[in-house]
Amino acid sequence: MKTPFAYGIQLPVQSQSTIYAEPWEADAGPGDLVEIARTADRAGFDYIAACDHVAIPRRLAPAMSTVWYDPVATLAHLAAVTGRVRLLSHVAVVGLRHPLLTAKQYATLDHLSGGRLILGVGAGHVQEEFEVLGVDFERRGPVLDETMDALRAALGPEEFPEHHGKLHDFEDLGQRPRPAQTRVPLWVGGSSPAAVRRAALKGDGWLPQGDPRDRLPAQIERIRRLREEAGAGEPFTVGAITEPLYVGAPGWDVGRRTLSGPPEALAESLRAYRAMGVDQIQVRFRSRSRGELTDQMASFGAEVGPLLMDGGRPPDSTY
Repeated sequence: MKTPFAYGIQLPVQSQSTIYAEPWEADAGPGDLVEIARTADRAGFDYIAACDHVAIPRRLAPAMSTVWYDPVATLAHLAAVTGRVRLLSHVAVVGLRHPLLTAKQYATLDHLSGGRLILGVGAGHVQEEFEVLGVDFERRGPVLDETMDALRAALGPEEFPEHHGKLHDFEDLGQRPRPAQTRVPLWVGGSSPAAVRRAALKGDGWLPQGDPRDRLPAQIERIRRLREEAGAGEPFTVGAITEPLYVGAPGWDVGRRTLSGPPEALAESLRAYRAMGVDQIQVRFRSRSRGELTDQMASFGAEVGPLLMDGGRPPDSTY
C-alpha cells in the first residue's frame, strides 16, 4: 500500500532573516500567524515550526534582522487556535538555558496542546548570545550533548527526574504537569559532521540545514550506518528542506531556484526526496501577501499532498 510522507512548514513572520523573509512579512503580526497556522492545520501539514534566538548582535542584524519570536510563546499561542498540526521548535538552542527550565516550558506546551510537541534542538551559532547568558560558546557541542541527556530525563514520565552530569546535576525536584506524550521526540538540527552524528546517536530525527539534494543521500547513509553500529532500534525521522515552491504558474518572478508548475510536476519532483530515504519535507512558498501564501498552502494540501506517495522505502522503515 502506498503511503504519504509528511510535509511541514517553518512559519513566516516569526523569524525574518533577509535570506528568506518575503517583503510583506515586515508589516505582518499575530493575526497573520494565526491564519497561517490554521491554514496549515486544515491543509494537512504535519507541523508548524518556530525558530529560537534570544538576541541578535548589531553586527548580524542587517542580515538576520532582530525579529525572532520566542518559540515557546509562539507555539503555545498557536496551539490554542489549532487542533491537529504538530508544534516544532526548529531549532531551540537548548544549551543556552538550564534543562529544567527548558523542560518546564516545553512539557507545559506538550500538556496544553494534547501531545503535539516536537522538540527540535541545535547547537547555535551566535557567539554573543552565549556570552551574554554566560554559556561557553566554544564548547556548545558538548553542552548540547549533555543538555539532551538531561532533557530526556526531565521530559520523561517521572515526576522527579534525575540527571547527574558535568554541567547539570539534579534529583528530588518535581515538575508537573508532565508532557502528554510518553516520549517527546527530539529532532537534531544541523548538517556538520558533529550534528549528523548527534542526530543519529542521540536524536529521534534529523533536521538538515541547507543540504542540497545531491548531498542528502550520503548524509542519510551515514546516519543509517551510525545507528546500525550503535544498535539503535527506535523509529527515526529523516527530514529535508525543499527548494522554494509555487503551485501553478506564478506570473511573477519567483526566482530561478523555485520549483513551480502543476501539482503533478511538483509532486514528481518532491517524491525524489522520499526515494532518498527522507520521511518529512519542510516546504516554503514564494508569496507577495499573506493571502497568496495561504492560497498556496491550501493548494499544496489539496492538490500536491495527496500525490506524495511512498517512493523509496517501506512505510515501517525506522530510518
